[in-house]
Amino acid sequence: MVRKIFEIPIVFLLRRLDLYSLLSLKRTGPLKEDGWFRSFREEACVDASGNPLPWMTYPAIDFLKKRIHEDMTIFEYGCGESTLWWSSRVKEVISVEHDKDWYDKMIQRTPKNVDLVHIELEYGGDYSRKITEYREKFDIVMIDGRDRVNCVMNSLEALKPCGVIIFDNSDRKEYEKGYDFLFKHGFRKVEFVGFAPVVNIKSETGIFFRSNNSLGI
Repeated sequence: MVRKIFEIPIVFLLRRLDLYSLLSLKRTGPLKEDGWFRSFREEACVDASGNPLPWMTYPAIDFLKKRIHEDMTIFEYGCGESTLWWSSRVKEVISVEHDKDWYDKMIQRTPKNVDLVHIELEYGGDYSRKITEYREKFDIVMIDGRDRVNCVMNSLEALKPCGVIIFDNSDRKEYEKGYDFLFKHGFRKVEFVGFAPVVNIKSETGIFFRSNNSLGI
């Protein structure tokens, strides 16, 4: 029996065990190119070279890479690898974070064009309202933290007329009040569905936009 197993061509054996397809994906293809295997293994939002990536879907990342530019200003709810990714591509990033331990780790890594702010979480409180304190309007608001519906509602007055709102996990029903709020104010939505770093399930990143927006949608 052992001899018969060793006489089976290795490729045929791998196919029978359903390992050949996995091996092929690790050798070539979008998951390898995007760095998903490394991200999954290290449990970190990084690309194939270990560089920071936002925790949003790969289709959304690919789209944004071609549309954002160094004159933009970003406001971000929830800091992380995305903060570092944005900071290398735009003029300024302001990021608000509720988790003090995570804030303490990230503040050591942020470059000069990042203003990282810690605010204790209170639903409907200072965390979601922080964006309204700035005189300058923002090109992009990234919703990827807590209290997302209130964050959306406070973001509208802080957004440039050409500005867009990026809403991660925009397929979740608990945020429908936020989506409806944007639709009522003339926004439309484009959905980017696919894999994201770290996890092995499909998710959705939504970009809410109006006419003549900064991303040229």
